[in-house]
Amino acid sequence: MSTRVARLYGKRNLKVETQDVRPVGAGEVLLRMAAGGICGSDLHYYQDGGFGPIQVREPIISGHEASGHVEALGVGVTGLDLGALVAVNPSQPCGKCQYCNQGLPIHCLDMRFMGSAMRLPHEQGMFRDWLVVKAEQCFVFGQETSPGEAACAEPLAVCLHAVAQAGRLSGRRVLVTGAGPIGLLTVAAARHAGAAEIVVTDIADAALARAPAMGASKTINVLCDPEALAPYQADKGSFDVAFDCSAAGPALRAGFAAIKPRGTIVQVGVTGDMTIPLNALVGKEIIWRGSQRFDQEFEQAVQLISSRKIDVRPIISHQFPLKDAVAAFEQAGDRSVACKVQITFGAQTDT
Repeated sequence: MSTRVARLYGKRNLKVETQDVRPVGAGEVLLRMAAGGICGSDLHYYQDGGFGPIQVREPIISGHEASGHVEALGVGVTGLDLGALVAVNPSQPCGKCQYCNQGLPIHCLDMRFMGSAMRLPHEQGMFRDWLVVKAEQCFVFGQETSPGEAACAEPLAVCLHAVAQAGRLSGRRVLVTGAGPIGLLTVAAARHAGAAEIVVTDIADAALARAPAMGASKTINVLCDPEALAPYQADKGSFDVAFDCSAAGPALRAGFAAIKPRGTIVQVGVTGDMTIPLNALVGKEIIWRGSQRFDQEFEQAVQLISSRKIDVRPIISHQFPLKDAVAAFEQAGDRSVACKVQITFGAQTDT
């Protein structure tokens, strides 16, 4: 049995190729893949060959946010029905290192994360028609959920973890800088957590246009109206919590100015080194916390999407069949129109 895969060889060198599908082992399942979203890290691999110290050093199959249907069960697998729509959790902590033993699997010293170039050999990803994975990585959705929605479980889990880092949000005023897919899903997660007001900033109108549907109270294009945040920065700031999903220096500095004394900034976006307003951090006793990936939040994301307590459909802007994977990545790089670009799998999607 063979499968098509989207394999990246380096900067803007993505090819759809064919390879064999390995046999299904004990405790594993065979999935007929349905949809997969292009993440910011996937896009960095494609556009730049990597980001920071993480570089594509050998061919890698892209994709770490995807859904598929259960096609076959390995020996010993229970709790999964043939045909069920599942999302695949790409995170595979070792369960044995000091951080796993401390209940911190996010910081596993031997983490395997599908579609990541951090390790060598690289961990291969999910952009393919057929995939064999451990059954424990599969989480089932309700019958009303579409494959595209299911493929949003991983990015929503990232945002649920970020919101958890902020502490109580009920009744609080929240700023979200950056209205890409992660920023918009953070808005939805913050609204679900009870935030009273959510202001979203970005420099692209197309991105901001989706924010109200995800729960934003107000949107600000800081490129067109750079002074619009000034009222929120008066009297040492207005927001209880800020989520920086942009990793842009000006946005982060604006967040420091707009946060209240002893407020919390959760850093979700990543970039290289940058200068920070250290005087504001110290003078206002701001809590600045990092947030990466997720753990228990993946299952929570599946439940919220399946029930549509969080509706992810507004962020899905484009879908391309696997044969057009290069076009999908090029589209994902155009923020003037694109938000979450997905690739669909299976021969029926390429007709």
